[in-house]
Amino acid sequence: MIAGIPIAKVMQISPVFDILLGCSAIATGVALERFWTFHFMWLNPMTFIEKIRPLMVNARYKEVINICAEEKKPISDMVQAGVTNIAKGTKNVAKLMEAVRMSERMELERFLGILGTLGNSAPFIGLLGTVIGIIRAFKMLEMAESMGPTAIMVGIAEALVTTALGLLVAVPCVIAFNLFQERIKIISIQMEMASKELMVMIKEKSK
Repeated sequence: MIAGIPIAKVMQISPVFDILLGCSAIATGVALERFWTFHFMWLNPMTFIEKIRPLMVNARYKEVINICAEEKKPISDMVQAGVTNIAKGTKNVAKLMEAVRMSERMELERFLGILGTLGNSAPFIGLLGTVIGIIRAFKMLEMAESMGPTAIMVGIAEALVTTALGLLVAVPCVIAFNLFQERIKIISIQMEMASKELMVMIKEKSK
């Protein structure tokens, strides 16, 4: 109830309310999908490097490739690309791993534009509902003698509800967007660290 007006009634008369509910559903779906993706892609880089280090020292490259294939994480995919092409020389290996890092970053950033867009636009959509609600309230005010004060309150309720809903959609979107961006930054740094560790091992082996 808003000012004595059932929210269900506001939903019936306000198309902006429906738009914001749709935005909320989309944002929730994207956030859950990204959360699951980031959870699945997590791999401790130091533990992984220490696992493959003795294999690299002994040139057991096939075993390293098999371990990477089992992990199926951004870091392991990058290492797999490097070790698979180790015969092509250190410069080419570095370029190939850089290409994998860029590809993995694109995958990590997939759908985040939706969260960013909704986080920026939802308050303005809510503001649109506010303006429409106020216009409706003034329109009903002209007809107040015949329709009563309840009709005016419907417009006010629409303005309040859409403003609040716009903020309720935007704030979680912004928080989720920033958290995912921070996780991407961490994974990117870890991949760079792992690539440098691998390059050191390859160069030492080639001496």
